[in-house]
Amino acid sequence: MTTAARTARVLLGAFAVLAVVHLGALLAAATTLAHLTKPALMPVLAAYVLAAGAPRLLAAALLFGCGGDTLLQTGDDALFLVGMGSFAAGHVCYLVLFARRGAFPGGRRLSGPLAAGYAAAWLGVVALLWPDLAADLRGPVAGYSLLLTATAFGALRLGPRAALGGLLFLFSDTLLATGLAHWQQPPAAQFWVMLTYTAAQYALADGVRRAYAGGERPGGAATTRAYGEVRSTTV
Repeated sequence: MTTAARTARVLLGAFAVLAVVHLGALLAAATTLAHLTKPALMPVLAAYVLAAGAPRLLAAALLFGCGGDTLLQTGDDALFLVGMGSFAAGHVCYLVLFARRGAFPGGRRLSGPLAAGYAAAWLGVVALLWPDLAADLRGPVAGYSLLLTATAFGALRLGPRAALGGLLFLFSDTLLATGLAHWQQPPAAQFWVMLTYTAAQYALADGVRRAYAGGERPGGAATTRAYGEVRSTTV
């Protein structure tokens, strides 16, 4: 095993331990520990994907997630919107990565019915939440959820890991949005938000890493392009 591979394994283990500690802190209502561990999750995952040879733009997507994680837990309304913008920037990074791997072919087999289904889901969720959202949150939530839905759709063509990550991200942020709309929340709602969010970011990151490493092509076919060639053309 190479030094880079060992480093990546250690970092992935550290991410797993950190996630377990954070989720345990949420269940135990250990607020200080939860606040300390939450901003550390995505930087460790970003370090893992870089050690594993993934594109730097993937690490940027995760670090934008860290910005969102940090700002959303401040409780400040203005910083909440900035945090939402940071998450949105992360989704833009994902969409660029997906596009480079041919995830938006225009008119091909996954583009029609599935795109319509995801668009309908986005419209339905926004329509349901709209009356209960504060006026200054309606536009940002609608715009952010559109980017989120595009990420979930684009992830479908990068293989099952990325597709699962996209769906989990949709679930996590939809649950978070219902809280913004003051809907009745399930027990331990923040635990479920963070469990699905953490799993989503890992699955998306590992799915993108595998796709760029040459293990998967959009639609599931193996690539014939060398990994070195891919790395030389990515950010």
